[in-house]
Amino acid sequence: MDVGYETDGSGFEVIVAGAGPTGLTLACDLARRGVRALLVEQGGRLFPGSRGKGIQPRTQEVFDDLGVIETVRAVGGPHPTMRRWENGEPRGDWDMFQRYAPTPDVPYPEVWAVPQWRTQEILHTRLRQLGGDVAFGVTLTGLTRRDGCVEVRLAHGPDGREWIGRAAYVVGADGGRSTVRAALGIGRTGETVDARPAIVADVRVDGLGRDRWHVWPEPKGGGLALCPLACTDSFQLQAHFDDEDARPDISEAGVRRLIAERTHLAAHDVREVLWASHFRVEAALADSYRSGRVFLAGDAAHVHSPVGGQGLNTGVQDAYNLGWKLGLVLRHGADPALLDTYEHERRPVAAEALAVSTRLHRSARLTDRIPARRRGTVTRQLAVGYRGGPLAAETRQGLPEDALRAGDRAPDGPCGDGRLFDLFRGPHFTLLAFGQVELPLVASSLVVTHRVPAESGDVCRAYAARGLFLVRPDGYVGWAGDRPGGLMDYLGRLGLS
Repeated sequence: MDVGYETDGSGFEVIVAGAGPTGLTLACDLARRGVRALLVEQGGRLFPGSRGKGIQPRTQEVFDDLGVIETVRAVGGPHPTMRRWENGEPRGDWDMFQRYAPTPDVPYPEVWAVPQWRTQEILHTRLRQLGGDVAFGVTLTGLTRRDGCVEVRLAHGPDGREWIGRAAYVVGADGGRSTVRAALGIGRTGETVDARPAIVADVRVDGLGRDRWHVWPEPKGGGLALCPLACTDSFQLQAHFDDEDARPDISEAGVRRLIAERTHLAAHDVREVLWASHFRVEAALADSYRSGRVFLAGDAAHVHSPVGGQGLNTGVQDAYNLGWKLGLVLRHGADPALLDTYEHERRPVAAEALAVSTRLHRSARLTDRIPARRRGTVTRQLAVGYRGGPLAAETRQGLPEDALRAGDRAPDGPCGDGRLFDLFRGPHFTLLAFGQVELPLVASSLVVTHRVPAESGDVCRAYAARGLFLVRPDGYVGWAGDRPGGLMDYLGRLGLS
């Protein structure tokens, strides 16, 4: 079987390996841009566990743009407060998260708890609505870079028969043990954050209220926590082992025994073990995100401690950054050098996310208990931006220190009968005009222009009393000016004028 990328336009333009949250997000974004993409997944189905369950505010904004936020909000909820148990008795409650109310510029202010398997189901459904799908049971076994394309060896079916796929670009979103990264020979720089083995599992348990995240921080052998998963009848189990040489038993009997040994629950209170996995906490960053026509994203590019909820979210935003750039190059004639900005923008973000999650993990490790410390604003990823980067063109002078600048996240806010995020939603750029500044005519269907009414007070204060702001498809200000001069040159660099 040969599915190829041919000069007559048949076949695929992008092959994406790995149908986790990163690969599914990228496939959705490419599909709505009309890019022919093949998403392959070596498993026979989507990942079945809850591993990455915290959807950060910035990722919720990505899901708003992709058209799935209502579903994500409907099937999730805020993380519950935590309850400490000792000798079968509750010993106090605390809140690990700072709580925030929605504001005009930040409509989704809190981390939203959704099990990873459900997030993936939602994205898969959206991909099908956009005309795409996942090729399950297909394993990428190798690749060869050629002039103008990449040849990928793919194995399918129980007999493992191989076939060749050809595409203009390939993206490895195939996890921490990435076959794509190995095939490229790209190394990783990192460390073992915690040498103690740990397990994570999804379990159905009787005898616990679902209004608390239950914690047994100091039993013999290591800490254990059970967090109710919103809109399900199950809990996520997290546990570590003080003995670094321990070999966790993740069988159903082993998980039941672990819960009975470390909590006041009995083994028969565990009705079912739905999924379980073991790991050691590492932090590592790929030395490069790109080799020619092949890119890395998500866990293939960076692995994190689960403390802080940064891994899944950083991967989704990798895909969101790369998707529109591939779309411009493949569909609108942008200079392929635009793709160089992917690593320039995203690798520093991942490095900072790694530092945050490692710092939070070690803070918890010092007290040898499940972390009780409140998370700061940095984990929400709303402050992530690309100021000073190759796509941030700030032409205004004398701005106050707290002014919105090119490279910053574009805030939401009420605008006319809707809100700015309604204007941004879709694969296009949005040119906003405030005040009496001239609104230029842009001859591109990918640039939507809008003059913000003067009565939109909150929005005008968030942006400026006067000026032009070109908002990228991924929700960041690309170009800002108090007059149109220079805008057309910027658009020209992107193949849009």
